[in-house]
Order: sequence, then C-alpha cells, then structure tokens
Amino acid sequence: MRKMVLSLMSVAALALNGCHGSSSESAQPADSNAAAPTTAATAAAAPAAAPVGPANEVSGTVSVRGAGSLSPNATLVINLVDVSATASGAAPLATKTAPAGTFPQAFQLTFNKAEVKADDLYVVQASLTDGDRHYAMPIQAPVLTKGNKNTGVAVELVAEQTPGEKVLAEFDGVQKQIGGMKVSNGTKLDKDISRGWQVFRQAGEVKFIRELVDYGDKGFTSTDYAYKDGKLWAAVQQKKSNKDAKPTSTDSVGWDDSGTLVLKQHQAGGNTQDLDGDAAASLHKQGVEILNLATNGKKK
Repeated sequence: MRKMVLSLMSVAALALNGCHGSSSESAQPADSNAAAPTTAATAAAAPAAAPVGPANEVSGTVSVRGAGSLSPNATLVINLVDVSATASGAAPLATKTAPAGTFPQAFQLTFNKAEVKADDLYVVQASLTDGDRHYAMPIQAPVLTKGNKNTGVAVELVAEQTPGEKVLAEFDGVQKQIGGMKVSNGTKLDKDISRGWQVFRQAGEVKFIRELVDYGDKGFTSTDYAYKDGKLWAAVQQKKSNKDAKPTSTDSVGWDDSGTLVLKQHQAGGNTQDLDGDAAASLHKQGVEILNLATNGKKK
C-alpha cells in the first residue's frame, strides 16, 4: 500500500514538472537575430536602390590639344545633341555657352529625361571660337543610350585652319607646281622703274604671275600673284632694299570664293600683324594691273 502511494505521488510530481517546463518555454522571447518572413507586401514597401549619378545630367571634361593663349573673347559652346537620322535639325537637349576660360575644364549639361529616346544616338558636341580661329572635335563623344556613359565624358578640341591659313596653304600648293606649267616672259621700262614678269599657264589659263619691280634707290619688290578664272585670289609681296638683299617685310593677302578678304598678314622684324585695308587693296590693284599688262588685257 505504501509503495502504491509513493508511485502515485511520483507521477503527480512528473506531471507538475512537465507543466512548468512547457510554460517556461512558451514565455521565452523570440530570437532577435532570426530572419523575419518575407511577404509580397514588405517587398513592395522596400525602397529601390539609388541610381549612380544624376539621371538627368551629362558631365565630363573639355581639353584643347596644343592650345596656346586664348583671347578674353574666346567662347566655348557645348551641346547635347540627338544625331540620329530621324532627328535631323532637332534642337539640342541641352546647351551651354560661356567664356572659354582655362583648360582643361569641367562641364555639366542638364536635360529632360522625357525627351530621350532609347533607340536614338546622342553625343556631346563642343566648339571653341577665338577670332578667326576655330577649335572642333575630331572624335565624337556618345552618351545616354546604347550603353554609353553619362559621367566622365572626355571631350578634346583641336584647332582647325583659319580661312586665311587655308588660302595661304592653297597658294603654296600652286606655287610649288609652277615648274610644270607653260611659262612666258615680259618686261617694261618706265621712268625710274624697271619691271619684269613671268606668266605661268595651265590648260591655257593663267594660274600664276611672278613680278619683279626695281624702283632704284626706293627699293625692290618681288610679288607672286595667283589667279582663278582670270581673277586674283592671293598675292605675296616681299619688299627689299635691292634685288639681292633680304626681305625687310612680307605682305600676304587672299580672298575666299565669295570675294571676302580672309588673309591679310604683314610680317616684319620677326613679328606678324594684320595688314591694313589700304595695303590689301593696293596689292589687289597691282595684281589686276599686272594681269592686264602681261596678257594684253585678255586675262589668259
């Protein structure tokens, strides 16, 4: 009988301990490091990753290859342009015009994202103007679409020939060819002036005249004239104290196809400056007169 009572008490104690253990486990706090379950609602509420750099800005650096000193009037223009065939003539998405300043220099162009078409091609176009000198980009700088970057865009500008330099380069080219042209000679004596010339023709057309004028004690000039269709388009005149002396000055003039004077250069004593309008007009008059004289007014 005693054994049975002890057994019943032992069972009751085990049952009581089991109840206490269950209650203790249920009271334990949740592990703060445990991952919370993900639901569609929480995923939708999560913020999107921030984009790298402004989504509506193109930025980079402009440099100028071999740039010397620029004048205070030099102007830099930067455009963001759609160069796709379907966008021909469209206005730039963004533009910036400012004094040139110093180089290299940073730039930023802000645009309207709604205007960008994913299938179009966009480029940064920059140009620098300083008087007659123009600087342009030899290589395009694509941006925005087709995997091109919008930041760190490197733009390089290179100097182009001025209109006057183009005329002078063409003149030098013709001058080098006169050895293969048909040549004729002439002379004329005036009071205190001795004049001689050579006329160079190609395909029956006067291309070049070289005139030597001896003014006696007043000096000597050697002048090369270039012609197109009977019209003077360039001339280079050297002034000397006498025929065998070194030039004391050299004047160069030239006109473009529209007849605008684009080359007007005076060199003397190692310095170069603009030739004044009266001197340029005088050289033009001399070129017309020697053509008439050397061709008996036929201009060919």
